[in-house]
Amino acid sequence: MDTITKATQSQKEKFLSQFKENCCIDTNRDLQNIREAAQAALEKLNFPTTRDEYWKYTRIAPILRGTYHQMPGSEPVDLGPTLIENMDSYDLVFVNGYFSPEHSSRLESESWLVLPLSEARNNYPELITKHYGQYADYEKHAFTALNTAYCQEGACILLKDNAQLDKPVRIINLTQGDAIAYHPRNLLVFGKGSKGAVLLSYETGSGNHAFTNAVSEIVVQENAHAELFLMQHKSDTNSHIETTQVFQEKNSQFQATTITLKGKIVRNNLNVVVDGENCLTRINGIYLTRGKQHVDNHTMIDHRQPHCESHELYKGIMNESSTGVFNGKVFVRQYAQKTNAFQSNQNILLTDQATINSKPELEIYADDVKCSHGSTTGQFDEEAVFYLRSRGIGEASARKLMINAFAADVLEYISIEPLRDRIEAYIEERYETVL
Repeated sequence: MDTITKATQSQKEKFLSQFKENCCIDTNRDLQNIREAAQAALEKLNFPTTRDEYWKYTRIAPILRGTYHQMPGSEPVDLGPTLIENMDSYDLVFVNGYFSPEHSSRLESESWLVLPLSEARNNYPELITKHYGQYADYEKHAFTALNTAYCQEGACILLKDNAQLDKPVRIINLTQGDAIAYHPRNLLVFGKGSKGAVLLSYETGSGNHAFTNAVSEIVVQENAHAELFLMQHKSDTNSHIETTQVFQEKNSQFQATTITLKGKIVRNNLNVVVDGENCLTRINGIYLTRGKQHVDNHTMIDHRQPHCESHELYKGIMNESSTGVFNGKVFVRQYAQKTNAFQSNQNILLTDQATINSKPELEIYADDVKCSHGSTTGQFDEEAVFYLRSRGIGEASARKLMINAFAADVLEYISIEPLRDRIEAYIEERYETVL
């Protein structure tokens, strides 16, 4: 073993040792087998480096070098920073990865379940055994294995057949304290013919240098309509890795919008398996970077069946010395004839120091398809700025107006109006003076 390999192994062992002492034991034998299998896989896997094509532009060494604690928040819970004006929702609140019942809307009804994962494991073992750990691949991906091996809590949402949520479910993950680390795990099952929206948000109440490693498994069954909104509003010193694995059945519709507002290192892995005919998939993203922030969006839409359609639109606004990464791949298998797949990544660099690495991809093995992809990167159109200024609009206002127009294509897909209003207000405030 060479010196570099030894150093890497030593760093990995030190990093993992921080989580092993808080490892849970599941009373459900099937779940415990999954946990133990993930632990065994983790021992064999290496954490990615920039030598791995999938992580080519993202260095996670600062995360692995961190010293972390796993503990409930010691301060009073302040949900003020997470509030969305005029938003009515069912809420599940987790503080440092621990369920906060006094701030949550725990629900069990004939139509749906909205529960912490720990309760669902005990009260609905058949549901958990059927779906938990069946979609996110912990045998190949180190951070997914880490979550599967050491997750303690998360959310379980089940919409039963033909159920329709009367308001969104919001899963709030709040970090409080310095150097906190936790591994949220979520399971969302949309039953046949059901319809609902879920907002999954990650917020920082206080503290610095935290790390969250989240995994969500989402099942969209036949004729179901599911909407997912991912919002990351961490502090500028906190890092976050998010893996979302979606499985679609025939005649279903799935839409996801990822909104990254803050975070030191943020990596989003969104993978959708389209395994039924006549499915519609739409994934969108907006990422706003500044300082030395690094945001990496990796997406995969895997078309396995014919007569399906997917649309993908990601937009980035990068300021100062920040870095953005987009790698979106559409995979069309040989049997997936009559697939329509469209993918676009567009970016604005507000400074000469900002960077974007964009790589949209198509891998097609069917011959009767309509597929396209594209990527554009640029700075402000000075002629457009001049035009607006000639109409009496100040330079800063003109540039802010153009930023708002640029983001609008993504924001229009946010069906929860109070959430859309909050993001629009955030953009207004953040780019109050852009020159």
